[in-house]
Amino acid sequence: MKRKIMQALLSWKNKLNRQPLILNGARQVGKTYILKMFGQEQFGNVAYFNLEHNLMARELFDGTLEAKVIIQNFEVLLHESIDACSTLIILDEIQSCPRALTALKEFSENAPQYHVVAAGSLLGVAINREHYSFPVGKVDELTLYPMDFEEFLWAMNEERLSGLIREHYTSDEPMIKTLHERALELYRQYLIVGGMPAAVAQFTSTGSYLAVADVQQRVLDDYTADMAKYADASSAVRIRACYHSIPAQLAKENHKFQYKVVQRGGSATIFGEAIEWLKYAGVVLKCNKITEGNIPVAAYVDLSDFKLYMSDVGLLTLRSGMPNSMILSPLHENNTFLGAIAENYVAQALVAKGFHLYYWKSNNSAEVDFIVQQDSQVVPLEVKSGKNTRSRSLNVYCARYKSQLAYRFSQKNFGFENGIKSVPLYAVFCIGDR
Repeated sequence: MKRKIMQALLSWKNKLNRQPLILNGARQVGKTYILKMFGQEQFGNVAYFNLEHNLMARELFDGTLEAKVIIQNFEVLLHESIDACSTLIILDEIQSCPRALTALKEFSENAPQYHVVAAGSLLGVAINREHYSFPVGKVDELTLYPMDFEEFLWAMNEERLSGLIREHYTSDEPMIKTLHERALELYRQYLIVGGMPAAVAQFTSTGSYLAVADVQQRVLDDYTADMAKYADASSAVRIRACYHSIPAQLAKENHKFQYKVVQRGGSATIFGEAIEWLKYAGVVLKCNKITEGNIPVAAYVDLSDFKLYMSDVGLLTLRSGMPNSMILSPLHENNTFLGAIAENYVAQALVAKGFHLYYWKSNNSAEVDFIVQQDSQVVPLEVKSGKNTRSRSLNVYCARYKSQLAYRFSQKNFGFENGIKSVPLYAVFCIGDR
């Protein structure tokens, strides 16, 4: 399946000052698949090593970390030569081998001619909990997220529709009604299927939501297994409790994360570390509150007030138990939890575009779902799951900070009025594009 990160990988390959690359991302987002495809398309040969499952490959890093020796050992293990120009070396699940992580510095300093890529699902967890030595300044980094809605459209053979959506986003001209309704139909499907590549592949081949749910449940089971494998027993219990509470957190009128929802008497002292684990594992998205809509946004963060979203909207839909029929039918567009699902979808799309997640709240009287910083502008984004877009919070924010531009995401067509850009929910992937 076509992924946007392929262009970034190609740019890395052609960099003059290229360093070993670390591809971050949660488990099951397609890191191994995309790296192997990149190797097949752009290199003559791929030298692949899974450091979690291949004990012999892991033991190669027990001795000297001299790049020349490591390459020789790789060649012995593979029974083939490794050419610096035409071979892509993939070190998968590198969090399982701390010395392999250290070896990336050696390749950066003494063997930069080799194309070395490392991938790690729990690398952030390992670095922060196991105190792994990270080669700061000696590696390039990219992050792969679940497939966004545009990539889903590509997988569904709807590339022309995605191109048309981009044109209308730029012009603010409404889409033809039939195409607008088709895009909304696909958007609703995406809320169920989500962006996990295996789930998308299952849906494109079978069209079965039941088959998709089976794939998603396996992903959730893998996440739960990781919580037990990469944390001690007591921490794993807290991590699971926080993760499983997310649908309940988002079902509240106030989506702010509350520790008491996880457990009566819960506090940051008890669950703070668990939330950090989930964040570093890439399975949740953290959205911090800001108190002022000024540049720079990060300077006005209230670290005690935040929301948590799941990294994939399809997993949220499954975990919440929301009936597919209610998501697919326009008759239920104003259901309260559909608002939470739409908000999670937008959060996922913004992170995939490289935005940090913030929201604004003013003395509990007004709240804007998301705030993004684009160059010298602070732009408020409001999310509505249906066609009813009435809200005073966005107007309060715009009046207070004299915002020249604001976005409102809903099921309404494209348009622009009174400084508010109306963007259909299916077009969130266009945000940030010039």
